[in-house]
Amino acid sequence: MPRLTAVLLLLLAVPLVRAQDFLVPMDAAQTDHLKAYGVAYAAIEDGLEVEWLLNYRGGAFLIPADGGVEGLMRERGVAFERLGAAETAGVLGEVEADGVNRATVKLEKVPKIAVYTPPQSLPWDDAVLMALDYAEIPYEKVYDADVLDGRLREFDWLHLHHEDFTGQYGKFYQYRNQPWFVEQKRDAEAFATARGYAKVSALKLDIATTIRTWLAEGGFLFAMCSGTDTFDLALAAHGTDIVPAQYDGDGVAPDATAALDFTQTLAFQGFTPSFDAREYEHSDIDTGAPPSELRSPALDFFTLYEFSARNDPVPSMLTQNHVASVKGFLGQATAFRKSLIKPGVVNMGQAPGRDDVRYLHGTLGEGTFTFYSGHDPEDYQHFVGDPPTDLGLYKSSPGYRLILNNVLFPAARKKPQKT
Repeated sequence: MPRLTAVLLLLLAVPLVRAQDFLVPMDAAQTDHLKAYGVAYAAIEDGLEVEWLLNYRGGAFLIPADGGVEGLMRERGVAFERLGAAETAGVLGEVEADGVNRATVKLEKVPKIAVYTPPQSLPWDDAVLMALDYAEIPYEKVYDADVLDGRLREFDWLHLHHEDFTGQYGKFYQYRNQPWFVEQKRDAEAFATARGYAKVSALKLDIATTIRTWLAEGGFLFAMCSGTDTFDLALAAHGTDIVPAQYDGDGVAPDATAALDFTQTLAFQGFTPSFDAREYEHSDIDTGAPPSELRSPALDFFTLYEFSARNDPVPSMLTQNHVASVKGFLGQATAFRKSLIKPGVVNMGQAPGRDDVRYLHGTLGEGTFTFYSGHDPEDYQHFVGDPPTDLGLYKSSPGYRLILNNVLFPAARKKPQKT
């Protein structure tokens, strides 16, 4: 009898219906889309095999009901649904059914994340840093010394902050007497000299070249705003001088445009640099702000393209969203000129009826890169000195979701071992 009693007590302690999985919806039912990415990241980091359900309920996540996932979702205000074994099977059956553009992608290992950003405080914010902080995804900051000293090999994923890889300090000529600009220029010149470079442009070229090599060896590169076009500008100008005298003391090379080498660039070719030091533009890669009649958050938007979830899983992952159109937003590189994009680079989002590509993806060697134009998806025209965006007010931002898609998708990719 005592043994039978113990068995009965054990049976009573186990619920008749046990939750097998949590479905984290990413459609309109989700209360905090951005923090949901952080939950998925934490679950993978904790050893759980998370499944990304492409094109199902806005790109939902299926997470095993193990560990502290439920408490984490409650703590962070992320909506979720309990699924029993039969319900999980039903959901997976819907995703994998014939004739639907859906797929299941297993996320198995989180990427180690680095953000390339200067140590000094600058009067603007970086959308990726804000997204990572809000989603509570861990990262490490790196800058020029780290890159030159070989530390990129410690990381899987790298974001390029609002950076000018041409050595023109963002072409902020109008701010040349501001303390932050003076400090930035002084520090860059001092570091370049200490490392044996004659000019900052030569230092930045080495930085860009080192990042390019890391990418080709299997890295995941993500860049926004001026970190996109100036990266390719620096690489193309490796054998010439495109920097006006106002920034480096000597002039642009007479044959600078003809000497550009587009075989070294990632995404763009055939572009022409701007040699006017006072022009707040680096080249014609950027189409500039939209026409004045469209220059408002209500009228300016771009459309995400739909890809085959089973045949093109990478662009499918990168475009997962709960809406098909995303609000436009300005930046130093507001939009990429379609005619200057290299063949083979995937256009993932474009302004309807305009030559404005906002979101693109490509490969180099074993690695991938994604360029996303504009500065802040929830601040249409972010000015120098403006306060940072409070993402607590934009928990379901479609524009910020694109950033976090990029952070998470390397978890689905198996990379070669680093030596």
